[in-house]
Amino acid sequence: MIGKASVGDASALEWFKSSYSSGNEGDSCVEVALTSRTIHIRDSKVTDGPHLDLTPTAWSDFLTYASRD
Repeated sequence: MIGKASVGDASALEWFKSSYSSGNEGDSCVEVALTSRTIHIRDSKVTDGPHLDLTPTAWSDFLTYASRD
């Protein structure tokens, strides 16, 4: 599900970047905000743009897939 956060919604979330986002490539990052029911993902360069909303199960499945060798 992709949603466009309103200014009120985005400001109510606590967004953070991965610890892997430092260094020369720090401008090409995603940010994540967690709630009890949803994981929100957005482009750190377009904070008022659309963001991806995932269930905790979908997020866990994604992380498992992305971390495969």
